[in-house]
Amino acid sequence: MKNWHQYLNFIFCVAIASCLSVVAYLGIAFGDMQSVQAKLTDDSYDGNIFALYGGNGSIVPPRISLAQSLQQGRAAMVVFYVDDSADCKRFSPILNLAQGFYGKTLSLIAVSVDSLDLQKKEYAPTDEAYYYKGTVPQTVLISGDGKVGFDREGLFGFEDLDTAIRDLLDLPDAPPELKFRNTDKAINEVNP
Repeated sequence: MKNWHQYLNFIFCVAIASCLSVVAYLGIAFGDMQSVQAKLTDDSYDGNIFALYGGNGSIVPPRISLAQSLQQGRAAMVVFYVDDSADCKRFSPILNLAQGFYGKTLSLIAVSVDSLDLQKKEYAPTDEAYYYKGTVPQTVLISGDGKVGFDREGLFGFEDLDTAIRDLLDLPDAPPELKFRNTDKAINEVNP
């Protein structure tokens, strides 16, 4: 019986020593690593910009393609972006607002430029890449019958987008008393 206890003690000590050596190794190996911080103002990859900065990760992947939207006679907003662009990061809350106000009447199709086959020579007007001009963010509003009603590159405020969407959908102007929230800051911005 005494040998059995000595054997268990030995196994226990070996297990403890092994765990301590693994912890020490991990501390040495990863001890010099700095914490990762998402930053709105640089062109680094932080992850899904819509979840991090727009407050809505459900924007990607898009629920419908441009071809499907046009086939249904539904207007679409195609937005070209990349996850490692400061301008796209700052634009993501505006897309979140657009989805909130117009998601039931307009197909919001956020297209990562990295997913496009840019080697292809020709695209059909039902292909998202047909409208891409080489800059991000780029926002294109297309009516249900396939006519481009708005095509703008770069950053702009929600008020401009709201006006363009209302024009596309033939809706009356927003009443003057309607105040949109400030779109200068992202919802989840932690690091200025």
